[in-house]
Amino acid sequence: MITQEELQHLIEQTYKIESNFGELKASYRHLQDTIEKVVEFLPNAIWILENDGKVFLQNSQAKELSEILVILRLDENDYEINFKENSYLVRISNYQDKYLISATDITEQKRKENLATMGQMAAHLSHEIRNPIGSIALLASTLKKRVKPENIAIVTEIEKSIYRIERIIKSTLMFSKGVSAEKKSLHWKEIQDALNEITTYYSYSKEIEFRFLEDDFTLYGDFDLLLMMFSNFLINAIDAIELDDEEEGIIELSYKQDEEFHHFYIYDSGVPIENKKALFEAFKSTKVKGNGLGLILCKQIATAHDGDVFLLENEKKIFEIKIKR
Repeated sequence: MITQEELQHLIEQTYKIESNFGELKASYRHLQDTIEKVVEFLPNAIWILENDGKVFLQNSQAKELSEILVILRLDENDYEINFKENSYLVRISNYQDKYLISATDITEQKRKENLATMGQMAAHLSHEIRNPIGSIALLASTLKKRVKPENIAIVTEIEKSIYRIERIIKSTLMFSKGVSAEKKSLHWKEIQDALNEITTYYSYSKEIEFRFLEDDFTLYGDFDLLLMMFSNFLINAIDAIELDDEEEGIIELSYKQDEEFHHFYIYDSGVPIENKKALFEAFKSTKVKGNGLGLILCKQIATAHDGDVFLLENEKKIFEIKIKR
């Protein structure tokens, strides 16, 4: 038979156990809250899965990628996976009856690696092509002086094709080396005259009206780089008109200035831009004749002149070029 003292002691022990249990539960909840905060703070997607695949814990990044769980391989530790045009590095560890999974977005890293590889390959090919193209250009020039008058047009087309290849080689080598501007004072008319000459060298079949600037003004920049930038826009505009269903087109180059910048606006009536997101990405081009470097080089050249290039959100297809005064 239990005495009153023993009963009292038993009750006190019960209260003590309940109190300790309550403190333990509070401590556990605090620990769980801390874990959840730490997991949420991490920059990558984190899941903790039960052994049967049910989600025990996940952060907000993981919730946004919930569909990726279907294609994860739980029997592998580290691997890369592609999901919705992005690349992820997946790491998995197993502890007791749970899986800890992290998915880190490495899309930008992979893109830079691919660009570096493609840039090296393109630069190597450009160096290999440069010498034979130079020889062909010299031979074409010599042939033009000796050929019968009725065949001059054929040689002229050869020269135009060579010019196109030389432009691609020059753009590729510049992209691989990087853009560095040697600035000095120059007149817009120098660039304008060169652009007029390009319209005679570049082959096209449509009737195109060129509305270029008539005013002359002073620029401070690198003539060769600025000429490449404006000629890239000019040739892109010609190609866009060539792809259009209309038999004629318009290319307009307008200008204004403010206290800080020269502003140039280039409009063409050719086909609209299909993928605006990829406009300034290297080696991505919707043009049959393009190598995917023209616009990204234009942006780099403008940046080298403390400016930028934009596609204006307008009913018309207009690019704005900003150059520091």
